[in-house]
Amino acid sequence: MKDKNTKELDRIAAFEKAISQKYGKETIQNPRSQWDKEKEKDYIEQMKDFYKAKSLKEKWQDKINVNGIKATKKLLNRESLRTCPVCGKFPKKSMDDVCLLKFDCCNRCYIQYVEGREDRWKEGWRPSENK
Repeated sequence: MKDKNTKELDRIAAFEKAISQKYGKETIQNPRSQWDKEKEKDYIEQMKDFYKAKSLKEKWQDKINVNGIKATKKLLNRESLRTCPVCGKFPKKSMDDVCLLKFDCCNRCYIQYVEGREDRWKEGWRPSENK
């Protein structure tokens, strides 16, 4: 009768054999067997580039709380490219951009028509054009 450790090693060997038959011998090799100083240098350089890009991306994705609404720095730093669909004015402030994004109106229209009546606004109500 084999001891427990030998049974476990036989089981691992059977798994390795099945994997190598299905996917090739490279899949069961120790990754260090093909590793050298040049690959290590390339890997470290790639990791530096990756984390540098990731850090830059996270900087722009930081969320800022603007009057209870979370907005990215990127949103607040960009130029607004559209007018308010309710009043037709060109938004000038960062809060206008936030309101345009969340409620599809500028901050002035948000205060006048939406604030305190968000449910009605989300259901589709809009002020009539003759006002």
